[in-house]
Amino acid sequence: MKKSDRRLANRYLNLLEAALVGTLYGDPPNDTWSGKQYDARARALGHDWPSLAQTMIGTMRMRNLRHLCEEAIFNEIPGDFVETGVWRGGACIYMRGILNAYGETGRRVFAADSFKGLPPPDAEFPADAGDTLHTRNQLAVSRAEVEENFRRYGLLDDKVVFLEGWFKDTLPNAPIDKIAVLRLDGDMYESTIQALDSLYHKVSPGGAVIIDDYLLKACAEAVTDFRDKHGIVAPLIPIDTYAVWWRRDR
Repeated sequence: MKKSDRRLANRYLNLLEAALVGTLYGDPPNDTWSGKQYDARARALGHDWPSLAQTMIGTMRMRNLRHLCEEAIFNEIPGDFVETGVWRGGACIYMRGILNAYGETGRRVFAADSFKGLPPPDAEFPADAGDTLHTRNQLAVSRAEVEENFRRYGLLDDKVVFLEGWFKDTLPNAPIDKIAVLRLDGDMYESTIQALDSLYHKVSPGGAVIIDDYLLKACAEAVTDFRDKHGIVAPLIPIDTYAVWWRRDR
């Protein structure tokens, strides 16, 4: 890519990120703990739930996602980009925008979600006992709304694949051969372990695995159990106060 083209791609992605996160227009929060005033620091760290913006993961986690996607492109790490738990679709829209910015036509973006919120706790996963996220209506975003968000950015096409349903039903047989970037945002032990069990073996050597909710005890427990079971020793690299990632080395 020419230096001038790289500059244009960088400017486009900076603007796309600002729009998706809500920093472009100072989008106020819509949660029960942040008050009603936009706070740039809280938004950078993903500590609030935006009113209108398409992602709640904040600037730091979006920058990390971009960095890992760009590395996959520049280093020719084979595979698609996948997110499990997409909310309004912001991170997936960003991944599609990154592919578009660099003229990547051979990869797809997979958006896996129930599109009706989180599941109630299952007795099979004791770590999730008492979890109340399934009662948060703000987390239930329909597929139609996510598709419309992609459309508004001009990024809804056949390179975007929706996996609609509970992870236990959609992920084991998902039509994915290889993964370059796998981003997990399922909050719970159940959602996290099911995504890892179904998809980790498809992550290419050199590919990245991002855990958005590592701060949450149940999510961290699922990650620890999976890594211990499979002898994964690659270091967990902090992104911000919430999330971590590691690179698959074998």
